[in-house]
Amino acid sequence: MLKLSRLRPSSNEGYFAWVLLVVIVTFSLLSNQFLTLQNLLDLTESYAVSGIFALGLFVVLVTGGIDISFAAVASVVQYLIATLAIHYGLSSPTGSILLAVAIGTVLGMINAILIYCLRIVSIIVTISMQSLLFGMLMWLTNGTSLYDLPDWLTTPIRVLPFSVGEQHYQIGLPVVVMLAVAGLSWILLNKTHLGRQLFAVGGDQESARRIGIRVGLLHLFAYGYLGAMAAIGGLVQVYRVGEVVPNALVGGELDVLAAAVLGGASLNGGKGSVVGTLMGVFLIGVLKNGLNLIGVSSYFMNIVIGVVIVAAITVTHYKKRKETEVGFA
Repeated sequence: MLKLSRLRPSSNEGYFAWVLLVVIVTFSLLSNQFLTLQNLLDLTESYAVSGIFALGLFVVLVTGGIDISFAAVASVVQYLIATLAIHYGLSSPTGSILLAVAIGTVLGMINAILIYCLRIVSIIVTISMQSLLFGMLMWLTNGTSLYDLPDWLTTPIRVLPFSVGEQHYQIGLPVVVMLAVAGLSWILLNKTHLGRQLFAVGGDQESARRIGIRVGLLHLFAYGYLGAMAAIGGLVQVYRVGEVVPNALVGGELDVLAAAVLGGASLNGGKGSVVGTLMGVFLIGVLKNGLNLIGVSSYFMNIVIGVVIVAAITVTHYKKRKETEVGFA
């Protein structure tokens, strides 16, 4: 009994790690292609953009808000940067990245202003913004993809190459960017006064206001941060595929939101972790990849992922209710 008790997780991330382990072992037994180094590297790189989005969204969720417009922001930013590079001679990688981050930040802050100043529910504002931005993008561009992109945006960069036996592998730039964003987000939320204030606002906004926390500015920062991460994720997506497709990113918002919630983030705010968010992204990636390798229909994949999300939310809310349950003698 003592040995078994030592294996019992002491945190949500610990429970999540066990779930991931069970899923990985299951798919490894069902498909001999799953637990190969190349497949795992490809899987991680494929979901790096979702990871960047999820980390930005997590900061918004911590404050008790929600934002569905990040994919549209990413699409607009990548199309603007590509257009400026192709038609107007924008050739500086550093300047392009800074401009992209600035545009994304401003678009994110517009959401915060509408939500906070007009007292509109965040999900309504951000769904409206998503529809507005994506509709304008498709209307103004006629859905035309861009291919003649600058070399700095499409040329593969060898990052952290390594060998196992005679096989050569490398950890791609998208994964490195995702890990850098994860490190920045972790430091922000866990090692700064600003991060503690973000959690305080999510825990109880009115109490945070009473103790002098400037709630409006924190919302401005959180949504701006997500806008910046959306811009970075958009550029990473262009780097991965070598083209700009205006509707490539829109439609996957719920997977990103699900990853953050699976990782322990609460839709009510004030909870969650960066590690849990990344684990949520990886779990959804593992499920989709494993089900695809064993030949499961894409329609059934949605059923499985839906069941997993509902189960995770149910367990989370059950634990929260037990923690706050008050007994009567």
